[in-house]
Order: sequence, then structure tokens, then C-alpha cells
Amino acid sequence: MDKKVKGPVVLADAIRDSLVSGKDGTSRDVHDMYRMGKEQLLRRNFRFFSIFSFTVVLLSTWEVVLGTAAFGLGNGGTAGLVYMYILSFVGYIFVIASMAEMSSMAPTAGGQYHWISEFAPRSAQKFLSYTMGWLSVLAWQCGTAAGCFLAATELQGIIVLNYPNYTLKHWHGTLITILIVLLLVALNTVGVGLLPWLQTCAFILHITGFFAYIIPMWFMGPKPGPSADVFTEFTNQGGWHSMGLSVLIGLITPVTALIGSDSAVHLSEELRNASKSLPRAMLATIMLNGGLGFVTVLTFCYNIGDVSSILDSPTGFPFIQLYYNMTRSITGTTAMVSVMIILSVANATANMTTASRQLFAFARDHGFPFRWVFAHVPTAADDGRWWHVIQVRDIPLNAVLFTGVVSSLLSVINVGSTIAYNQLTSMGVAALLSSYLVSTSCMALRRIRGQSLLPTHFSLGRIGLLVNLIAIAFLALAFVMSLFPPVADPPLDTMNWAIFVYGAVVLTSLAYYLPVGRHYYKGPVAYVRRID
Repeated sequence: MDKKVKGPVVLADAIRDSLVSGKDGTSRDVHDMYRMGKEQLLRRNFRFFSIFSFTVVLLSTWEVVLGTAAFGLGNGGTAGLVYMYILSFVGYIFVIASMAEMSSMAPTAGGQYHWISEFAPRSAQKFLSYTMGWLSVLAWQCGTAAGCFLAATELQGIIVLNYPNYTLKHWHGTLITILIVLLLVALNTVGVGLLPWLQTCAFILHITGFFAYIIPMWFMGPKPGPSADVFTEFTNQGGWHSMGLSVLIGLITPVTALIGSDSAVHLSEELRNASKSLPRAMLATIMLNGGLGFVTVLTFCYNIGDVSSILDSPTGFPFIQLYYNMTRSITGTTAMVSVMIILSVANATANMTTASRQLFAFARDHGFPFRWVFAHVPTAADDGRWWHVIQVRDIPLNAVLFTGVVSSLLSVINVGSTIAYNQLTSMGVAALLSSYLVSTSCMALRRIRGQSLLPTHFSLGRIGLLVNLIAIAFLALAFVMSLFPPVADPPLDTMNWAIFVYGAVVLTSLAYYLPVGRHYYKGPVAYVRRID
């Protein structure tokens, strides 16, 4: 507990936004941390625009659409890709609106598992928040590994383009991934003070890069076919029993491209005036990235040309082949893809920051083993210890290092099987979707029962229940589709093992919870103070 705050805190509206200190943030931030029973350990380096930039870069929607379009084209074709993107975009608006309201009520690095603890029925809050805490940690650890690997494989794609005789080796990709991980660890430790500035620069590159990619497609791409081809031609390369099912399975492409706006929540204890800035940043992110992604989908589908040649590209990425087909210039294509690689590294950096904060928060609430290790934040009092050499303070250092080790170890799986690695890391999408689903369901149940809600700067008001229910319906559909294999009747080596890994994580969390965790984990609601 912050020693500066004693007794119930009642703050006048006129001074809630006044500054308290560089670390504590505004007096409203102090009020929120006091109510939630949390000590301010992290420094509030972020403001609205820098956290907005951070979240926009983490989503990287138009970039992810280009990088994962092959899956959507194989399951649904151009028409399926367009319609599923529209469905996902609209669905996520309701999801983010629901989470934005909760984030304004409880702006904490814990995010979903904290909200579940506060809003779930008393009988279920402990078990649900504990399980979702484990899954949220897993989701962001997998997301970091996937982001690093994406940047590494894009770099390999450029090498193939420039040196056709080069043979893609799995262990090459693993080594490049580990080098990227080391870079990200450095940025998240000794370079942590630069993160807001670096993410703002990446945001500018994200916007300018969008136009640099889209404009050449409009003027240099294959002659666009008739609109009827884009909006009415469906593809079922997965061999599913119905075209409708194939289209729904293709939903995973836009779902993956639009997921992650909750990353801002996990940095809420490093954001000044968090209860106001968080909901604004989350909603602005989904609207901006969703719009850019939609333009990208339409442009890509209109100018794709020969689909088979794009999907069979030796570079491994359809968008790389598309740009080479348009420009017939290896140098020009290399320059364009280099921008994508820089943005992928920025995306992975944001993922590592988010993953370490999620782990830190869950360990702080006694949910993760060795909590005293991962919840520790170096301060001036620790200057005699080893981390004083690199001048790292006010960040969850051990959580950052653990995230780097996990990403490096996961990349080794790629040596044996790239398919297994991709399935393992993509399982994080299912884990994150389930945390959205359960937290939003708890809020909806509270509204249905007519229970009181916390004060908030962003309220959905009378339409709150409707917004929550639409979000729940969309999340349930997306969660189920994320567990389907890429093709019907897949061989064992291409089976989607996400459901088994998901179940294994739940069982592992229970294996720790029953003998040990239940004696220590009470749930964040146990630390909440009543403010009159």
C-alpha cells in the first residue's frame, strides 16, 4: 500500500486529474490503486498517445492480414475473407467496448482475471479468476514467441528472394528468433525508458507503411477483376463438408489480426490517468486498425491475380510474392518487406512488454509459482545487487527475463516441426479469447442480476447488457473456430493440437492449485478496499 495514502480516499472531481508524481501518476490513479489494494511499483511512463501507439503497433492488423491471408484464402476464398473480416471487425467493437468499460472501473495490470475476481459470483470468482489468470499468462507468452518467429521467418523469406539457391532450414529460423528475443529483452530492460518513444515511432511507420504498401497495389498490381469475383467467389481448399463451415473456419485470419487490444490494460499501472486514457486508447485502436485492415483486405483481394502462384511462393509469404510480381524488382521488394520486419519486431517488443506485466500481476496476486521472484520489482533499495550494473529499476525484471527464456525455448520446437510450433503459439489466440469471454460474461451476469457496478469514466449505460451479449456471442463463435484443424480429416502431423495444449494448461494450473495455490490465492477481490 502506498504510504502516502491513509484511510478512505475521497477526491474532489476538480483535482482528480492533477499530477501527484512521476511514479504515482494522477490523484485518480492513486485512488484506483488504493481501492484495488495495490502498491504502485511501476513508473507511469505512458500517456494517452504513447499507449495508443503501443496498442496499435501490437495489433499490427494490416500487417497480420497480409501475413496470414493464405489461411483465409484457402478457407473461404476472397469472398469468405471479406465477409469474415467484416464480422470480426463488428464483433470486436462490441468486445472492446465491453472491456473498455471494465478497464475504466479497474485499471490494473491483471486485466481479465482481476475483473473476473471482482465481477463473478462469489462462489465462482476464485476458481474462474485463477484459471483465466493462467490462460492469460499462457496467451501472452505464446504471443511473444509467435511475434519473434514471424519476424525471423519474414527475414528468411527475404533471403530466399535474394538468394534463390538458399534452402530454408528450420534451425536457421530458430537461431534468428533467439537473436530477436535477445534484442527485445534489451529493449524491455535497459531500454525500457525509450519504449514509449520507440512505439510512437513504430506507430508513424505503421501508418506510413500502410500507404506505402497499398498505393503500389492500386497502381502496379494485376488488373482488378470484376467485383462479383471478389464478393461471390468462395473457396473450400480444406475439403470441408460444406462451404459455410469452410468460411467460418477462415474466421481465424481476421480474429488473429484484430486480437490484442487488451494489451493496454496490462500496462495500466504504467499509464498516467489510466481510468480515462485506457478506454479511449482501446476503442481508438480497434477503429483505426480495423479500418486499415479492411482497406487492406479489399485491396489484396482485388489485386491478388493468380491465387495459386501467390500461395505457393518459395518465400513462404504470399504478400512477398505479390510485391515481387508487381514490381519485378528484388531490391524494391526487399525494401518493402524490410519495413514489415521492423514492424514485426516492434510488435514482438510490445508483446514481450505485455506478457511480462501479465506474469508480474498474476504472481503478485499469489497465482503463479515462485511469486516472490516474478512479482519483484528492483528499486533504489536493491542497488547493491547484480541488476544495478545495468541500471534497471521500476520494471518486473525477472518477469521480462522469464518471458525471453520461454520464447527462446519455444523456438526450439521449430527445429523439429514448424507446424507444431505454429500450432502451439497460435493456441494463445484461443486462451486470450476465453479470457475475454469469461470476463465479459461475468459483467453481463452482474447486469442481469441487477447488481451495482463500480463508478467509471466510460459507461455503456442502458445498452451495456446488449453490448455484452453481442460480444459474448461473437467470442463463443471465434473460440470454437480457433480450435478447428486447418483441413478436414487432417493427418496427425497437421492436426490442430490447440485444444489439447489448452486442456493441459488448465490441468497444470489445477495440479498446482489444489495442493498449493488454493492456500495462497484468494483472488484480487480479497485485496479490494471499500471506498465510501
